[in-house]
Amino acid sequence: MTNSIEEIIQADVIVMIGTNTTEAHPIIAHSIKRAVEQTRAKLVVVDPRHIDLVNQANYWLRLRPGTDIAWLNGAMHWIIENNLHDKKFIEERCEGFDKLAALVKNYTPERVEQITGIAPADLKAVAELIARAKNATFLYCLGITEHTTGVDNVMSISNLAMLTGNLGRPSTGVNPLRGQNNVQGACDMGCLPNVFPGYQPVNNPEIGKKFAAAWGADSLPDKPGLTMTDLFPAATRGEVRGVYIMGEDPMVTDANTAHIEKALRSLEFLVVQDIFLTPTAKLAHVVLPASSWAEKDGTFTNTERRIQRVRAAIPSVGDSLPDWQIVQEIARRMGVRMNFSTSQEVWDEMRSLTPSYHGIAYSRLGKRGIQWPCPSLDHPGTQFLHAGGFPRGKGILTPIEYKPPIEGVDQEYPFTLMTGRMQYHYHGSMTRRSQPLNLLAPEALLEISLEDASKLGISDREMVAVSSRRGRIEIRADVTKKLAPGMLYTTFHFAETPVNRLTNDAMDPVARTPEFKKCAVRIEKLPV
Repeated sequence: MTNSIEEIIQADVIVMIGTNTTEAHPIIAHSIKRAVEQTRAKLVVVDPRHIDLVNQANYWLRLRPGTDIAWLNGAMHWIIENNLHDKKFIEERCEGFDKLAALVKNYTPERVEQITGIAPADLKAVAELIARAKNATFLYCLGITEHTTGVDNVMSISNLAMLTGNLGRPSTGVNPLRGQNNVQGACDMGCLPNVFPGYQPVNNPEIGKKFAAAWGADSLPDKPGLTMTDLFPAATRGEVRGVYIMGEDPMVTDANTAHIEKALRSLEFLVVQDIFLTPTAKLAHVVLPASSWAEKDGTFTNTERRIQRVRAAIPSVGDSLPDWQIVQEIARRMGVRMNFSTSQEVWDEMRSLTPSYHGIAYSRLGKRGIQWPCPSLDHPGTQFLHAGGFPRGKGILTPIEYKPPIEGVDQEYPFTLMTGRMQYHYHGSMTRRSQPLNLLAPEALLEISLEDASKLGISDREMVAVSSRRGRIEIRADVTKKLAPGMLYTTFHFAETPVNRLTNDAMDPVARTPEFKKCAVRIEKLPV
């Protein structure tokens, strides 16, 4: 997030794009509701599905799945056409305006309606609302990134934010809502194939030397590795022979599950480190018992870049150990020098190597934590980014053409399936073990519109079969008003209803994220 959660309540306009915030991020949803109710913020929801916050929205742009770039370009077209763009911000802090303006000129409200289904009047009103706002904040989630155009989607949001001057100030910004409490922290710590901690490139010789010296190595690899989604095809081809998985359950969460299972079964050696015997762990040659969050001491870095201390509430259960201790013991047996005795020692080494974390000593974290970047011990942390400028100098306004999703509907597969989360479960490996949560949400449901259910003779809570080009599942129908005809929606928390057997593993060319949010399926009644 460029900005902070607490700033949302002071925004004049809140634009939610591809985020079911009430269910996936209920605390942030509470801030949105407070802004609408207490400070009269204007709320825009952009989503194919009727989510909870549509009830409080001033505008609901009900677009077709995968058409975000078209409506964002259309909004920018209308803003420029009506001379509403922030000329001062663009002149002082941006480059590429002429190229962007030339591209979006083709995205008239009428053309956008043909692509997205959004009425021209609504598009114009939302564009003007954003352009005239004192402070507009953009919130997005997996409904933006889990597409083959995910990177372009995010860059288009950034274009709109820069075009209207909504970066580098409080209550503005481009703000991804991260899925778990430490997704941001994992990325910050180098859990990406092309960077060391702090997003320092592995192919920079000076940075490589710095980390090699700190870690007692003569040299370190200077070529980026494979992303997780590229790793599985490589395993199927025999190019990767061993995999070590920590706290991840790709047999439930990754697209095209049959392809994932084939890859895992083809490995010579699979190690899974987790707190439960997940569907992925059941395929492992070795399972290493990790400690749960309640048994750990250390830090988490949340979606607003805030580092927070956590302290173990109970000792590690049985033979389990905190993840860092397991990794250290394996490293020692492989001849790697690791002699940490506490999580604080790990943290101190990390911050000594990571400029944006350098000033965040354990003693400073307290109850609220500190937001990076925090380069020195006397620095207070950073509430919002880009106040004086962008790291590269001027921000680039990047012209981005709309591209349709990879897989369209046809006669054989006439429905579009979307997937997402629900409030009561996360991936399922932990929450499904909670009896109260299972009472609230005991099984997966397939949402289908009233119109489609009527045409197909499907009754509410009736079992149906859903098939794609990749697989088939059986699931209970939920006849609803939330969806437009031709759309289906379900969650992916339930291993016994493996929806990711259906989803498309076509990937964004840059981020390598699969297109979870749109695949073509057919639905059939099951014989009684």
